[in-house]
Amino acid sequence: METEVGESAIKPIRKHKKIVSGITISIFILLIIYFGMAIYFMNHFYFGSVINNINVSGKSVEDVNKQMASEIQTYKLNIKERGGKSEQIRGAQIGLKYDANADFKVLKDKQNPYKWIWAVFNTKDSKMIAKVKYDKDLLKEQVGRLSCFDSSKVVEPKNASYKYTEKGYVIVDEIIGNKGDKDILYNYAIDAVSTGKTIIDLESINYYVKPKYTSKSLKVVATRDMLNKYVSSKISYTFGEDKEILDGTTINKWFTVDENNEITFNEKYVESYMDVLASKYNTVAKTRNFVSSSGKKINIGGGSYGWSINKVKEAKDLISMIKEGKSIEKEPAYYQTALARGNNDVGNTYVEIDLTGQHLWFYKNGKLITQGDVVTGNGGSDKTRTPSGIYKIDYKETNATLVGENYASPVKFWMPFNKGIGIHDASWRSNFGGGLYKTGGSHGCVNSPYEVAKTIFNNIEVGTPVVCY
Repeated sequence: METEVGESAIKPIRKHKKIVSGITISIFILLIIYFGMAIYFMNHFYFGSVINNINVSGKSVEDVNKQMASEIQTYKLNIKERGGKSEQIRGAQIGLKYDANADFKVLKDKQNPYKWIWAVFNTKDSKMIAKVKYDKDLLKEQVGRLSCFDSSKVVEPKNASYKYTEKGYVIVDEIIGNKGDKDILYNYAIDAVSTGKTIIDLESINYYVKPKYTSKSLKVVATRDMLNKYVSSKISYTFGEDKEILDGTTINKWFTVDENNEITFNEKYVESYMDVLASKYNTVAKTRNFVSSSGKKINIGGGSYGWSINKVKEAKDLISMIKEGKSIEKEPAYYQTALARGNNDVGNTYVEIDLTGQHLWFYKNGKLITQGDVVTGNGGSDKTRTPSGIYKIDYKETNATLVGENYASPVKFWMPFNKGIGIHDASWRSNFGGGLYKTGGSHGCVNSPYEVAKTIFNNIEVGTPVVCY
């Protein structure tokens, strides 16, 4: 019994001794490794040591001196450009060499061999920038010689733009180009050469000049939508039975988009469009074919009667309608209108005056209302001549007094149609017609018998054409 109890008590003691022995051996091995590495790093750089971006891990100062001398002799700066192209600047081209004071042992001396474990976690003493010397002018010259600065090969960046199509405006993609900023590259080259870097990626250093606006820019999309709103407008101008349709095929030529995607209406184009409408549909002073009461066909030009578009107001209204994207059928704004449309806008209500025959007719809705002989101005003098042309009754007035040089004539019915020239009764005359106007004509007015003037006055409306020939 006693023997068995003693053996069972001894077993835990033996197990404990084995554990302690194992730990002791492990610590001893670790100490050997630690001090062994410490002895190694007395003459070698830490693992992970870098000088001017060159790995010198585990090398002696002597080896590093040789390596760095070799590296600087073969140094080249690789410049990666857009499109997979690359160019190089070699150290020999810029006189690159280490500064005479560059001492790699300085870095080694900072590396405490007994702190090599801490170096794994703190790389402060594992990196060094050794000063180099080079000719900055030569570097600048080499940078300038790079083909990426060759004007014949440089493609300017271009903002996204707009193109008008049958379906409206579409965005034209921007041009990325390959133009860059020489100063940016030069400054990066200085940094690279000074620190031993061997690669400059032009894309990553934002060397390339970028378009300000791309096809995805919110401003570009908004401007396209606004342009499409404008060209969606459709204005149908009516001129009696005739129409002039204005739509996007013409409107798209009237505005420009600046570099900031702001839309500007070129009002000159709008004004030109109004000029076209006016030249086509204005009839004031235009020569017309007129069939006289005697059946004779006469060409008559001049005068104040006819259609006249208010181009200034209509241009302003038109721009407003386009900006609102309206589709509308309308007549343009007019300074004045006529009684009829077409080539014969005189219509069938008018006063006809034959200056040679000294006779007047008044038609209303095609029916002869009255007629009679008259006395007009003396054709021998510009001051007293009754001019030919087609005019309109400006207004009507009863019991008026006509005042001129050396005369004041009261009349019962006054109907001016050409400034101070008009149709009126002439109580001071007992005879009309014939050749009276040649020797005793009026001062330009159309003197009419009382009843003729009265009938015209009571039946005529302001704006009625007066045809003088």
